[in-house]
Amino acid sequence: MPTVTQHYQKSLRIQTSGKSLQKITSQVQNIVKESGIETGLCTLFLRHTSASLIIQENADPDVLRDLENFFSKLVPESGHYIHSTEGPDDMPAHIRTAITHTSEQIPVSRGRLVLGTWQGIYIWEHRSFSHARELVVHISGS
Repeated sequence: MPTVTQHYQKSLRIQTSGKSLQKITSQVQNIVKESGIETGLCTLFLRHTSASLIIQENADPDVLRDLENFFSKLVPESGHYIHSTEGPDDMPAHIRTAITHTSEQIPVSRGRLVLGTWQGIYIWEHRSFSHARELVVHISGS
């Protein structure tokens, strides 16, 4: 008998605290568990153009600080950008998002995300101030 693929989708509203990496692994894992899907794929999509979604080191916070420092040098806010309507941090935030991700796919096995030991899922807020970010979590499988 063929396996029937199931789909489960839920949105999370995440309040960020300005420029920072906010770990959301447990919130996503809770949705995977809630879905009842044992084997499949979890697709994450962040519905914004000035924040990113990344999978990164979850043990040593220095890694996250080094990433933030590197990106602030790579895409400085003091650049001469044409788009400045929403403030000096907006265009750099769009550039940082363009060179990172707004979506990720993670396998699901035995009802759990298949992440490496040192991997965590983060929303990377590129704007200076707090924002409400929406993350769509879609799990498909059986």
